[in-house]
Amino acid sequence: MDITLETKVADLLKYYPEVETKLLELSPVFSKLKNPVLRRTVARVTSLQQAAGVAGISPAKLIQELRFAAGLSTYNLESKGGDEDDQKEPPAWFDRESIKTIFDVRPIIESGKSPMQEILKLSSGLNRVEILQLITSFKPVPIIDILKQKGFKIWTKEDETFILNLE
Repeated sequence: MDITLETKVADLLKYYPEVETKLLELSPVFSKLKNPVLRRTVARVTSLQQAAGVAGISPAKLIQELRFAAGLSTYNLESKGGDEDDQKEPPAWFDRESIKTIFDVRPIIESGKSPMQEILKLSSGLNRVEILQLITSFKPVPIIDILKQKGFKIWTKEDETFILNLE
């Protein structure tokens, strides 16, 4: 199996269990992979591209380090530019008064469960221009990608992620 930006974290760890140590060296965020529930759920749907975003490291650096740790040849990847949802200033659509729900996912993750289904449920209940605010200990890249595909606008700032329904 090759290691690319599209490789799922669970597949990486299945085929190259020795790289788990390298993941832990690269970012403390990856210590969450020790949680069996998150490993069975989130790791199965999270690509290395998304994992790099969660960890706040360059996707190119992550791939190179993992390929080296797995004994594979390295190759050059162009690093993606800044993401629109990572801008420092609030986007034009953001209005704190439009926040309908604030959902702190940290206790759920710390208990070993995945908040993904609850986030999807809460976001689907938003009316036009309503905002769901997530409080997290890391950027929730997998859920952000899913919601972007569904047409939601996203803005993250430190430990907060704001999700806007435009429908």
